[in-house]
Amino acid sequence: MISTTIDQEIKKAMLAKDQAQLRGLRAIKAALLLAKTEKGSSEEITEETESRILQKLVKQRRESADIYKQQGREDLSIIEEEEIEVISSFMPKQLDQAEIESIIAQIIKDSGAASVKEMGKVMGLANKELAGKADGKLIAEIVKAQLA
Repeated sequence: MISTTIDQEIKKAMLAKDQAQLRGLRAIKAALLLAKTEKGSSEEITEETESRILQKLVKQRRESADIYKQQGREDLSIIEEEEIEVISSFMPKQLDQAEIESIIAQIIKDSGAASVKEMGKVMGLANKELAGKADGKLIAEIVKAQLA
């Protein structure tokens, strides 16, 4: 489980006085605690759920960093990018575009999808197959391109 690792890493970051590392780790811990105490959730968080949480955190920070860059706030953008780096280190290895394209091509072939109208069906299968291994936006772009 990632939560025990996070606690140990927080202690190390505190001793090293590494503020960037500490911010990222605390964000992960907060998100995991929130998910654990959410209404209707089970006691234990699965690895798949942890992966989804980490992806969400990275996505939020990427969006914030982009907004900060557009507004000329490089100082705040750098903080977000440091946190992305910390959070990403706990995520499973992300697949590159060529690997994602080949997996999606196989999913399309297996499902028999032939047009963009069947994108929803393919996206459901692709998201299940590539959960935690690829960004949802990239998956959608590749599926759309291959079905067009």
